[in-house]
Amino acid sequence: MHELLVMAPPLLAGLLLGTFFFGGLWWTVNRAILSQHPGLWFSGSMLLRTSITMAGFYFVGREDWARWLLCLLGFVLARLVVKALSGLSRRAPTGSAAEIRYAP
Repeated sequence: MHELLVMAPPLLAGLLLGTFFFGGLWWTVNRAILSQHPGLWFSGSMLLRTSITMAGFYFVGREDWARWLLCLLGFVLARLVVKALSGLSRRAPTGSAAEIRYAP
């Protein structure tokens, strides 16, 4: 039981950091699409999200590799949750593969 109590905080911290990072990415993409300066949105957001996430990993992991690994597991799980909640996993491209065009 004691081991579960030791493992829970890094996992929860990873979930929170992942939710912040990937939720922030989703929010940034939605805002930048309508913006006059999308490059500033993406650059600023990436700098802020990465800085906070890396500081969080450093603070949570300290000198224990198991805490780093649990935090990473929470981060990856948060990615799956944000992806499911944003609806990205349910969308399928319309048309055949030959009809889908991407920017040159």
